Amino acid sequence: MNGVGGVGERRDPRPDAAKWFLSGNDGDRARYRDAIRRARDLVLDEFADEATPYSGATPEELDDALARFEMLPHEGDGVAAALDRTEPILRNSVGVSDPTCVAHLQCPPTIPALAAEVLLTATNQSMDSWDQSPAATQLERRFVDELCDLFGYEDGDGVFTSGGTQSNFVGLLLARNRVVLEEYGVDVQQAGLPLEARDLRILCSADAHFTATQAASHLGLGENAVVTVPTDDDRRLSIEAFDEAVADLRERGKRPFAIVATAGTTDFGSIDPLGPLAERAVELDCWYHVDAAWGGALALSDDHADKLAGIEAADSVAVDFHKLFYQPISCGAVLVRDASVYDLIDRNAAYLNPERDDDAGVPNLVSKSAQTTRRFDALKPFVTMQALGREGLASMVEYTVDLADDGARLVEADPDLRLVHESELNVVVFRYVPDHERDGGASADGPSADDLNEAIRDSLLDDGEAVVARTTVDGETCLKLTLLNPRTTREDLRDLLREISTRGTALETTTDDRHE
Repeated sequence: MNGVGGVGERRDPRPDAAKWFLSGNDGDRARYRDAIRRARDLVLDEFADEATPYSGATPEELDDALARFEMLPHEGDGVAAALDRTEPILRNSVGVSDPTCVAHLQCPPTIPALAAEVLLTATNQSMDSWDQSPAATQLERRFVDELCDLFGYEDGDGVFTSGGTQSNFVGLLLARNRVVLEEYGVDVQQAGLPLEARDLRILCSADAHFTATQAASHLGLGENAVVTVPTDDDRRLSIEAFDEAVADLRERGKRPFAIVATAGTTDFGSIDPLGPLAERAVELDCWYHVDAAWGGALALSDDHADKLAGIEAADSVAVDFHKLFYQPISCGAVLVRDASVYDLIDRNAAYLNPERDDDAGVPNLVSKSAQTTRRFDALKPFVTMQALGREGLASMVEYTVDLADDGARLVEADPDLRLVHESELNVVVFRYVPDHERDGGASADGPSADDLNEAIRDSLLDDGEAVVARTTVDGETCLKLTLLNPRTTREDLRDLLREISTRGTALETTTDDRHE
């Protein structure tokens, strides 16, 4: 008998599109295998080509290439057609593994980490509650424990983040909550900021990452709560200027409550005096946060770990794995010296991490994170470490730091170029100097050095020859090579610097001719 309540054959109510999920079904497995193979081949055929680090396509050309695709088509054409439509995207992506892609803190990812991405995206673990990510939670906790050991945190704890921005925010969030609770008796989570919080101040280097100021804004303190301290001749926070800034704040009735030191400033790779700042944090009863998003990888190296001396005294540390740990974006962590400080941001939700889980010792990581849903990013550095070991990663860090030293010497040997800063990490900041400015300053007879340096950088990108960074130092436009890639050689640098000099001379001559 058919009909309602009958036992006869019934139509499968699932939509046809339900076949596009991975399961134990042979057809689903075959579709997954084919999709991954096609994606792999596209990467190898369209992206992993070292002819140039960039195609040179303009924003308008990229818009034209993508205009033929609807972003929200009414009907789909299947995975093969969909992946084929990614070809113009892959062809016009920056080749981060190219030896002349040397602009930003954007590392080439290791092959083990790329393989780990396949695993973590397929399993799709969400790291907020243990019942969504049991093995993943345990692995992240173990990885964090060993990271704490690496940075000298015997009783530390931590959690993975999307990167330095979020890690710096969490460090300052904990700092704000602690000082408001201890000094004003106010639980910020429940009551918000008291009026006295208007006097709270954060101190950091004038060359610190902008996320310290951004965090102050997000935390309701306002950007004016951040006091930037001048740097010394090595572009490190000046301790003398720091002491003067503190004296001025106290005289005006302001309360310094957090110090942000930087282990690897974005432009210069400078490392602030971590030990002396740790001492001042104790004297001033300040939270001490170290932004080691870039320089934290030095802890892996026996040759360079001493540059981080004093970091073990910090209350919190930001470290990025998608920089010198060679992981795909995004992958970072924030570590704390005292695990109990997470009580300052803890909260419970009955559907996610009920209090009974806390009583039972169930590790729901959402209580330590600024995120709820969060990727299982710890799998990437885990697989990389298992494949290469600390020694393998340390060798790449050491090579690139030495490479930057070689780059600085090459700049100094070129009469067209001027070295602007000698870095502690793997960056070279320099400037093309036009002929009419080399012997006694600027002249109105030729193009400005600022314009020429901008034009050199733009022409290299437009021609797909190299991806070089630009920045401003003491009001002057400079070029910057950020040398994270262990496949870049001294010869690559020599050729690039020669090309920069050649283009600068050509642009200078062309501009002069136009003015005659």
